[in-house]
Amino acid sequence: MVERPIAAISMIDMRPEDLPEVLSIERVSFSTPWSAILFMNEIYKPLSVSKVVRSKGEIVGYICADQVLDEGHILNVTVHPEHRRRGVAMQMVTHVIGLLAERACKTIFLEVRMSNHAALRMYEKSGFKMVTIRKQYYAAPEEDAAIMKLDIS
Repeated sequence: MVERPIAAISMIDMRPEDLPEVLSIERVSFSTPWSAILFMNEIYKPLSVSKVVRSKGEIVGYICADQVLDEGHILNVTVHPEHRRRGVAMQMVTHVIGLLAERACKTIFLEVRMSNHAALRMYEKSGFKMVTIRKQYYAAPEEDAAIMKLDIS
């Protein structure tokens, strides 16, 4: 069940000054969070897509994706726990799919923990299909990853 939609949101490019809020969300969301350097790499990488979602002035979610030739790769999709189940992640994923399609990507890949049933359902609703399972991909806790693919050509 989706809770009430979040108040008006805006999705903009991630900037270095966003990192304190982004890192705070990252730390409460993951057992092995990304570092500031990893986010900085995505902000400044020429073919990276790094966006934050703001609601009422605060960052409530973010997404990072990369492009290599005609392939996209969604690297990180995170919504603050207080703002989940309101469609924010779906909006971010849909937006990034559109951006990567405009850049002539034909396929988009991602990895997701096998236990993350909400994310698996959301990606399936976005058109992704599971193509394989990568054993012991994640650490802390150790877990397999579902490798998912979306054909957009």
